[in-house]
Amino acid sequence: MECLWFLIAIVLIISDELHSFLMWNLFNDFYIVFAGIIKSHVNTTLQAWIIHEGIEAIFHFIILTFVFSIVLLNPITGLIIGFIGGLVHFIIDLYHSFYASNMNSIEHRALHFVIESLVFILIFGL
Repeated sequence: MECLWFLIAIVLIISDELHSFLMWNLFNDFYIVFAGIIKSHVNTTLQAWIIHEGIEAIFHFIILTFVFSIVLLNPITGLIIGFIGGLVHFIIDLYHSFYASNMNSIEHRALHFVIESLVFILIFGL
């Protein structure tokens, strides 16, 4: 269990790639229509974008909770890891969209991996 932080970061990478694949390849038309529906119910593009990031965080929460409830055989721990992982991913997405928007794919993935790993290293180090 010493490397649980590493497994969580890897599952978050897989979850992010799965989200990208599903939304941009499989459900692209639905994704565009859904974005239009969200935009029609909010006042600004910024609000729509934050809602999108929130929904993406919920996706990561579900994936992490499912995986770590099975791996650790403990649904409560899975929920905690899912919540923290989704929240950290959400915060990083907000940060790099405002302050580091010109990142390429490798830089984006590295930023997520390093910050998410550090957060879980700190949590499990307590």
